[in-house]
Amino acid sequence: MRSAPAAPRNDPQAATRVRWLWRIACWIFLAAPVTAARAQATDDSIDVQAERNAGLIHVQARALLRAPMAVVWRTLTDYESLPAFIPGLASSRVVARNGAVVTVEQTGEARFLFLTVPISVTLESTERPPDVVEVRRVKGSIRHLEGRYEATPQASGKVLLRWTGAVSPDADLPPLIETALVRLSIQDQFVGMVHEIERRAGTRVKVQEPRASHR
Repeated sequence: MRSAPAAPRNDPQAATRVRWLWRIACWIFLAAPVTAARAQATDDSIDVQAERNAGLIHVQARALLRAPMAVVWRTLTDYESLPAFIPGLASSRVVARNGAVVTVEQTGEARFLFLTVPISVTLESTERPPDVVEVRRVKGSIRHLEGRYEATPQASGKVLLRWTGAVSPDADLPPLIETALVRLSIQDQFVGMVHEIERRAGTRVKVQEPRASHR
């Protein structure tokens, strides 16, 4: 790994800030394989990818669900119940409905390692039943957010759920840290949605923790 970038001369505060940001980047570099392994071990059917391009973090997530389309749709559009199963979401309130467009105010936080970024945002959700929900930022503490859930029935009887979107948080963080924060936040939210859909469908299989052996 490269050495830490130089700070402006005769600026102790800037030098301290650069050292801390570099340490954070190093911790992310070291923690990323562990985080990825833990996510894969939790549920092999869920895949989340993220890449940075032109100032935006583009995220793609997908999972195969054991659930009827009706249950998938009801869960995706149950906006005010989201805090019960979406990690980091403290509140979600519908403030307006205009045909297929639902305006939702949300608050919460995104976490990675010891970083906590507060979130307060107003979203417009455009419902395209029975399989697509499109979301875009109207205002709030996220610079840019647009994305969509799409559910597609499969020949196997399962449903392929996909999330595609682009995000730019309103946080003064280095690109490496920002990308990791967004990816893991979207991953947590997507996993929470998948697990809730399967729970409502009665097909969610709980992973049993290994019992400690007693000698």
